[in-house]
Amino acid sequence: MATEPRWVELVNSNIKEAMIDHAYCEQKAASSAISLIILYPEYTEMVQVLSELAQEEMQHFSRVHQKIIDRGWVLGKERKDDYVNQLKNFFIGGGSHKQRLVDKLLFSAMIEARSCERFYHLARHTKDKDLADFYHELEQSEAEHYKIFINFARKYGKEIMDVDKKWDEFLKFEADLIQKYNNKEHIHG
Repeated sequence: MATEPRWVELVNSNIKEAMIDHAYCEQKAASSAISLIILYPEYTEMVQVLSELAQEEMQHFSRVHQKIIDRGWVLGKERKDDYVNQLKNFFIGGGSHKQRLVDKLLFSAMIEARSCERFYHLARHTKDKDLADFYHELEQSEAEHYKIFINFARKYGKEIMDVDKKWDEFLKFEADLIQKYNNKEHIHG
């Protein structure tokens, strides 16, 4: 499900709130990559790639934070992300070590895919030229991150499940869920 135009209007009406939320999204993305490294150190290729991804996410955080500072704003407190918390409800939990890894990879792929889609809209519809260029750049980065996570899910999950079938089911779940979240200026709001 695509983002509704009213979400972009909300963001444009309160870019400060959107950018603060965005900064925390980048920080959480870095933390999630680090968490996967800690929980699954035996997947050497993934550890190498995610260590670079975590660094890139922290660079994004720093860049968003600098844009906040440049506008005379302060980061402020972390915002609760109800979308992300409800998105987790798709996964039942339990299962084997590898099953949990694949679930976490699919979850991360979904977050990156939705962020990419939101940045696409911001890049094309935000009133601030500097931010439009910035979000265009980040849109491309998020697309690459999505590919990393979905490809690792397919690689590590192929022997234990039909990853593409589960991904399709997850896409349907997320499409229903996102309909509830076009009413805040948050990145996943």
